[in-house]
Amino acid sequence: MTSTPVPWKILSSSATFNVLSEGWNLAEIEAGEEQTRSFSVEIVFDSPFLATPVVQLGISSFDIDQRDSARLTVLATQITESGFTAVISTWANTRVYAAGFNWFAIGA
Repeated sequence: MTSTPVPWKILSSSATFNVLSEGWNLAEIEAGEEQTRSFSVEIVFDSPFLATPVVQLGISSFDIDQRDSARLTVLATQITESGFTAVISTWANTRVYAAGFNWFAIGA
């Protein structure tokens, strides 16, 4: 029994979001609030994969208020053959005015 090999496919890009992005809530802090605040955005691949790929994100830039500690995470969630959701988060008293990340997806 033989199978036909499927070549690997790799897609990559970068994205930046900031206080002008609709729904951005990382620069505002409610009095006494120390909860995690997150901004989510859907990333759509230029062409879909045959199966769910592996997605890696890396922070490429950020603009954080200098009075506070720099707390920032980026995470890929809801990964499918056609895209994923990127979640940018901060917590405590950190104010994030902008964040950028690079991503790549690898699969078949």
